[in-house]
Amino acid sequence: MKLSMDESPAEDYKSAAQIARVLTENWFDEEMYCPNCTSAGLEKLPDNTEVKDFSCPDCEENYQLKAKSRSFGNKVANSAYEPKVERIKKGRSPNWAFLRYDNDDYVVEDLMIVPGYFMTLDFVEAREPLSDDARRSGWVGSNILLGELPDEARLYVVKDGEVRDRDEVREHWDRFDFMKDQSLASKGWTNDVLKCVRDLGEKEFTLEDIYGFEDRLKELHPENEHVRAKIRQQLQVLRNEGVVEFVDYDGKYRVK
Repeated sequence: MKLSMDESPAEDYKSAAQIARVLTENWFDEEMYCPNCTSAGLEKLPDNTEVKDFSCPDCEENYQLKAKSRSFGNKVANSAYEPKVERIKKGRSPNWAFLRYDNDDYVVEDLMIVPGYFMTLDFVEAREPLSDDARRSGWVGSNILLGELPDEARLYVVKDGEVRDRDEVREHWDRFDFMKDQSLASKGWTNDVLKCVRDLGEKEFTLEDIYGFEDRLKELHPENEHVRAKIRQQLQVLRNEGVVEFVDYDGKYRVK
């Protein structure tokens, strides 16, 4: 994977924003492969295609690209809110690609993919509608709440200027694709328990450690009156999928 961008496609543009958009989209089109299958490339979709920018010609996974010359924070402004919410509800969320580049020489520094199977409504919020005097008056955009996602949702293709091995990227993708088959509610629980595990910051942990997040999980899932039972269920799911393992039967686990 070549990290420097070909600047020739933007020769006729004057706007810095337009130049950046053309160059980053062209780079992604030429260099990015599909993490979900063996396809060596992706296809750019027509401009203004709703909620997605690229598609895999083989497995038909969709990707939406967001590029910045600065680091992405915990909240990232994104496209229209309602279409995004509808796709998440239907289990058809695209995969989000977050590309950070050097603004001086147009070199890719980071490329992080958030697989769509991680996305739930908890990770998207509506922005304020555009004002009455705006060209698209009343239009409602969205924010992706990156800071709320578990670490496992962050799949790096490029990290700090270093390209990760494709096989490692695809292995990471495959490790959690069991979430594709989960309901939206189950997906939310898996994400939240995973984040609790990661927030402990330990390789090994106990069931009692995770029970310490009971109040947080009650707040996130007020409709559930059996939070501890749900925690045990989700740890069983993560164990069955090889994300964690039992160390012993006294309630001790290890992150694999």
